[in-house]
Amino acid sequence: MGQKIHPNAVRLGYIREWQSRWVSDIKDMPQLIREDYDIRSIIKERFFQAAISSITIERLGSYIKITIHTARPGLVIGRKGQDIENLKNDLEKMTNKKVYINVHEIKVPELDANLVAQAIASQLEKRASYKKVCKRAMDKTMASGALGIKVMVSGRLGGAEIARREWYRRGRVPLQTFAADVDYGFAEANTIMGKIGVKVWIFKKLHFAKTPRELQEELRKLRLEEEKEMILDSNLVNETSKDKGDSNVNA
Repeated sequence: MGQKIHPNAVRLGYIREWQSRWVSDIKDMPQLIREDYDIRSIIKERFFQAAISSITIERLGSYIKITIHTARPGLVIGRKGQDIENLKNDLEKMTNKKVYINVHEIKVPELDANLVAQAIASQLEKRASYKKVCKRAMDKTMASGALGIKVMVSGRLGGAEIARREWYRRGRVPLQTFAADVDYGFAEANTIMGKIGVKVWIFKKLHFAKTPRELQEELRKLRLEEEKEMILDSNLVNETSKDKGDSNVNA
C-alpha cells in the first residue's frame, strides 16, 4: 500500500489537508478544478525560479485566497510588491473574482520534498553526476534534522541507452505509518538524452510521539526545575538555621 498510493493523499484528513479547499455543486466542479489547475500553472510558469513548493487555493463565494509556499518570497513579491500585484490583476481578469494572495516563506528548504526534488532535477540538467547529487542532497536533509530520506531517479541515467531506476535511502521512511509525517515531492529534469524523473520522500517526524530532540528539551527543563527546587530548599534550610541560632543567643 505504501508503495502504490501517494504519501500525501493517503494521509488526508489525518495529518494532511487538501491543497484546494472549497465545496461546490457537481455541475460547477469540473470548471473549478480546471480553474485551479490554470492558476497553479500560471504561478509556476511566471515564478519558475522562486523555488515554489506548493500552492493552496481556498474559495468562499466570489473570493479566492491563494497561499504560495516558497523558499524565495522576494522573487514572488517583487520590487515594492509590483510582481505580486500584477499576478493578482491577471488572476482576477481570468477568474472574474476577487483574489487575495499570501506568500508563506519556507524557512528550511532542505526539509521540503518538492524543493529537494527540484534542486536535484536542476543539477541533473547541468550534467552533474546523479549519484553525487542525490547523496549530497540526502546529507543536507539529514543534517537539517530529518529522520529519514529516500531519493529515486529514473530514466537514461548517465546517458545510458537503456533507461533504469535507482534509489538511495538514509534513515527510515515508514510509508505505511499514517502518523508519520512523510513529505513527498516529484520533479523532472529535461536533459539532452531525455527526461529523468526525480522522486523524494522525507520523514520529518512522528505525530502523537515525541522526537529525540523534544525528549532532550523536556529533560533539560526537568533538570532546571530540579535545580531551582534544590536551591529553594537550601535557602530554606539556611534561614531556619539562622532563626534557631538567633533564638539561642537571645535565650
